[in-house]
Amino acid sequence: MLLRNHSDSAVFLFGATRQRDAMTPYRKTAASEGITGPGRRRLFAFCVGAAVLLLLTARVLAAADWKPLTDRLTADGFSREAMESLFTHPECHFEPDSMAGKLRALLRSRSAEADSLSEAALRKTYHRQYLNPRAIARANAFLIQNASLLEEMTTRYGVPKEIVVAILLVETHLGRNTGNRRVFNRLASMARATKPELVHPHLDVALLAPEEVEFVRRRCREKSDWAYGELKALLIYAAQDKTDPLAIRGSVYGAIGMCQFMPSNIFIYGVDADGDGRIDPFAKVDALHSIANYLRGHGWREGMDRDNQHRVIFAYNHSTVYANTVLTVAEKIQSGGRQKRHLQRGASARQNPPR
Repeated sequence: MLLRNHSDSAVFLFGATRQRDAMTPYRKTAASEGITGPGRRRLFAFCVGAAVLLLLTARVLAAADWKPLTDRLTADGFSREAMESLFTHPECHFEPDSMAGKLRALLRSRSAEADSLSEAALRKTYHRQYLNPRAIARANAFLIQNASLLEEMTTRYGVPKEIVVAILLVETHLGRNTGNRRVFNRLASMARATKPELVHPHLDVALLAPEEVEFVRRRCREKSDWAYGELKALLIYAAQDKTDPLAIRGSVYGAIGMCQFMPSNIFIYGVDADGDGRIDPFAKVDALHSIANYLRGHGWREGMDRDNQHRVIFAYNHSTVYANTVLTVAEKIQSGGRQKRHLQRGASARQNPPR
């Protein structure tokens, strides 16, 4: 069982792991014997490069020692047998770029704040790829095709359908791109990377600067703890949903579904809107209701001004530019809908002139 002493948890027992291919034995060649001159220098350079690569690989392999993580999960109530089965599965890999990428993003965000970009200027910055006519047309088409579902959602949560569709557009291109990374690997790798040394070969030069050491070490520990909490949530969700944790795909940092929820948010804000007995962030109905429920849970109220709307959307994704983009997309969708209704009324009037 995934969880000890939990009658509702799923059993994840994997078959014997596939045997790794045997390494091809080294074969001597004429080129490897009696090399002189430039050939020797090239061979020396190759050997040095190979040695460096082996050292870096050794560090990554050392980081892939999952025992500290399996011990921690076992102490928190998960079955050791199930955890060892997961972490020794052929599809379980240590992916150090997950933590390295997170630290890179955090440093970039801090640098932007240090540059003192004015709030007024920041409020005028957008992700413009979501504001082009083609993207807005797709969002309007989605709005029309799902009119009854979106009206029901708006009535239930008081969140405008244009806002929810705008979030869906920015997050997953209206559900077309929900991510292709193994969420288990991404979260487990970040949870395992409790210190930057474990992902050292993947860190940028800026992250290795002496003046950044304290920041990088502190944030690495914080994000490792955050990822551990999300990993536990993923395992519990998979158990309840009777899903293989390694089969769940999502973003580079572990968000899943059309709504791109972190696993813990599924339990807090996820909605089984289609009544099939499970919360499925990959199902359109559940995803739309879950987005609206999240926004309402973070303070969305009818009639609130733009600043407060911005604050609530910022809670969904901690980015001022993201919130700007969602609000602007929603406005364009809304104005497009008004324009279309106006044209439809005009066409109807021309077809049925007053007598």
